[in-house]
Amino acid sequence: MAGDVLDLRGVGVRRDGATLLHDVTWAVDEGDRWVIAGPNGAGKTTLLQVAAALLYPTEGAVRVLGEELGRTDVFELRPRIGIASAAVAERVPAGETVLDLVLTASYAILGRWREEYDSTDLARAAGLLEALGCGDLIGRRFDTLSEGERKRVQIARALMPDPELLLLDEPAAGLDLGAREDLVNRLGRLADDPAAPTMVMVTHHVEEVPPGVTHALLLRKGGIVAQGKVDEVFTEEHLSACFGVPLGVDRQNGRWYARTAR
Repeated sequence: MAGDVLDLRGVGVRRDGATLLHDVTWAVDEGDRWVIAGPNGAGKTTLLQVAAALLYPTEGAVRVLGEELGRTDVFELRPRIGIASAAVAERVPAGETVLDLVLTASYAILGRWREEYDSTDLARAAGLLEALGCGDLIGRRFDTLSEGERKRVQIARALMPDPELLLLDEPAAGLDLGAREDLVNRLGRLADDPAAPTMVMVTHHVEEVPPGVTHALLLRKGGIVAQGKVDEVFTEEHLSACFGVPLGVDRQNGRWYARTAR
């Protein structure tokens, strides 16, 4: 098994005596739309950080976009990857405008300084914000936005450098019902777009998985419970084993739902 976008073999991550991931073998091909799901502490964010070339594994081998971690310049690799996560949001400088936050993704930096942007950059940033329903926020400060607005702006930023790989870490976390459904619908349109990059998103809830997702990986206690085509992975047996409770699973109009089995 080898993926042309991500290829992890026997990957383990240990920090401060704790095992965060163990024996993870996973491959992602160009055009795939993956979801990584599992309970708190399963290792989902750790796995995404490895995929983003932000974290080196303790053991195993990792290839990202054809480059092997440990044998490539990650500062050249990372601009090819778009990532939206709470960790990125926490590092946004005070007073940064929405437009500047999206523009600076072109240089894989946070905080506009002396770099130059041309009309093409400005048009792309504005177009991405408009497509994500944030066109009217372009002059606002990021720290004045609602949680839902922040999530959508972060995705626009992640798409700005035209990445080959898009990583979304819990994009719907903390959103109210309306904001969640709006975001899931937008992510569904992105997943259905053949021109969109290969996508991997992390979630705790199958209800947040947009239509168009093709594959799923379930994690529990740092190890893989199941992986493969989403309709073969999101079964009552697999999801119950992953979350540690008996679950009933349903799918309607391309959306997944899980409830405690009665």
